[in-house]
Amino acid sequence: MQNLDRITFNPKIMAGQACIRGMRVPVSLILNLLANGKTTEEIIEDYPYLETEDIQQSLLYGAWLAREQYYPKISETVR
Repeated sequence: MQNLDRITFNPKIMAGQACIRGMRVPVSLILNLLANGKTTEEIIEDYPYLETEDIQQSLLYGAWLAREQYYPKISETVR
């Protein structure tokens, strides 16, 4: 995974969800806003304590999570 220094995890904040810089702003919120058509500028207008890099790292984290990996099941007859 790339250096995502703005994505933090703390069991005491939002039940350990991936959040932005230790704040109560989950990455899932950012991704949901983007998926529903909000621009980075609109998000920052609504959440002025966020920065452009926060949005960018949220996208990178989401892309990292969504990467597809396929692991074929090894037959029990092969030993």
